[in-house]
Amino acid sequence: MSSKIVTLPNALTVFRMLTIPIFVSLLFYQRFGWALVAFVMAGVTDGLDGLLARRFGQQSQLGTILDPIADKLMLVTAFVVLSMHGVFPRPLPKHLPIPFWVTVSVLSRDVFIVVGAAAINIMTGFRGFRPSWLGKTSTTVQIVSIALIIFAAKFPRGSSYYLPTVYTSVFALAVLSGIHYLFFVSRLFNQDRPSS
Repeated sequence: MSSKIVTLPNALTVFRMLTIPIFVSLLFYQRFGWALVAFVMAGVTDGLDGLLARRFGQQSQLGTILDPIADKLMLVTAFVVLSMHGVFPRPLPKHLPIPFWVTVSVLSRDVFIVVGAAAINIMTGFRGFRPSWLGKTSTTVQIVSIALIIFAAKFPRGSSYYLPTVYTSVFALAVLSGIHYLFFVSRLFNQDRPSS
């Protein structure tokens, strides 16, 4: 693992973080087409920075920290902003904005994981957290869902057929991956507890 800071993958990660205020501005000015382009570009750079880091051996300590932060910042920002009524034109399209309970489930899961990871690191020194397949699936569904929601804001016709399923899927996977993480944490504590 390199300690270099200035690498192409890190530059792409920083670029992704810099697109967040642009993305939010586009949503507030109801430029949904361009907002979707910005979101897709962020997703492309997310895949590209990991690919380049592995291809050219430019994995770095900074990159392992910044990359998930950039991903979560983009997703959390998107869910919060797209939950606001003022972002969408009047009259409000059906099933928009994102229901409050969907956004709360996403935020609660992320806060729970961050706080849990920090607590375990303090108590046991364990740092080897890796996303589970359920966590990865949940994140992937969230990314696709944001793209579909922005698409629905731009082209509301027919969105009532798929948006309820999108919301239910995001909520269910957030809850399931959170429960799965809770079992992982419990098992970790049980392994760390000294046997009597």
